[in-house]
Amino acid sequence: MAVDMDKLQEFLGRFVSDLGATFAAGSVVTGHHLGLYRALAGHPAAAAELAERTGTNSRYVAEWLRGQAAGGYVDYDPATDTYSMTEEQAFALANPDGGVYVPGAFVLALGMLKSEPRITEAFRTGGGMGWHEHDENVFIGCEQFFRPGYIANLIPSWIPALDDVQDKLRAGARVADIGCGLGASTILLAQEYPNSRFTGSDYHDQSIEIARKRAADAGVADRISFEVASAAGFSGAGYDLAATFHCLHDMGDPLAAARHVRQALKPDGTWLVVEPYAADEVAGNLNPVGRIYYNASTQLCVPNALSQPGGYALGAQAGEAAIRQVTTVAGFTRFRRAAGTPFNLVYEVRP
Repeated sequence: MAVDMDKLQEFLGRFVSDLGATFAAGSVVTGHHLGLYRALAGHPAAAAELAERTGTNSRYVAEWLRGQAAGGYVDYDPATDTYSMTEEQAFALANPDGGVYVPGAFVLALGMLKSEPRITEAFRTGGGMGWHEHDENVFIGCEQFFRPGYIANLIPSWIPALDDVQDKLRAGARVADIGCGLGASTILLAQEYPNSRFTGSDYHDQSIEIARKRAADAGVADRISFEVASAAGFSGAGYDLAATFHCLHDMGDPLAAARHVRQALKPDGTWLVVEPYAADEVAGNLNPVGRIYYNASTQLCVPNALSQPGGYALGAQAGEAAIRQVTTVAGFTRFRRAAGTPFNLVYEVRP
């Protein structure tokens, strides 16, 4: 075997970076749970001072800070032996309501990896693993990862990008949020559009239980009804808007879900489909975003789809053409890309 040493060193550099990120994942989640990032943001500190602020052990905090500085998640001043965070670091690591919240992604990742033995065996058998069978941190982390993007985009840009939908919501509309998980998107819509009424549905009963509590805490339970139901069996009809946020590709039978959505909409209703950003061809997804989604899809999305009847396993990088095909076969006649972000593609689908 002829090994090009320069190419080998380049590959090993990538490996070291990946391994460092993998080892750092637990520390990021620890910082999230203990409020270490929040305590450091805007208030530089030595390890002992940060430990005092957070009621933690200074030796652990010192090692944690050194690892964070080595990874570029915090800054270190050797002259004063203190640590600090830039505005950008604080925005991404210390603000769960900002446009992106990095720790949530690591909560999701660590929860996901607990199922590695099951997924490895599924490679051999072709079996699936349902969403509901995963560790609780998968549900919590998924919401923490996606909710900041909804805060940044759902009301400010995605809804306005849909024809006539914003006016309907302001006046008073009926909305179905399908596969709503912990209800983040449903609650945001209900807070913004008090004249409208919302039905959130998910097949996972524990997620719906949490969603109901969060709606009550947010003061919008009077205009949201949550139910345990599949995407092909949620209740109600005559909806002005139906929405699926990052879940159509997870379904074993997205076509059945699409047909049910069409049946449940008014003739002039709209289906808002938000899916991970993806090109139609594999080559177009061989980038950092595609890497995240392909690997998450291997552990979560494809196993969930294969655990359900229907014969589909679109995966998180299905692409626009695959989503368009599902909606077209289901009987929808209009499909367009309405908006997008580096992580999301937003489609407007109409009967």
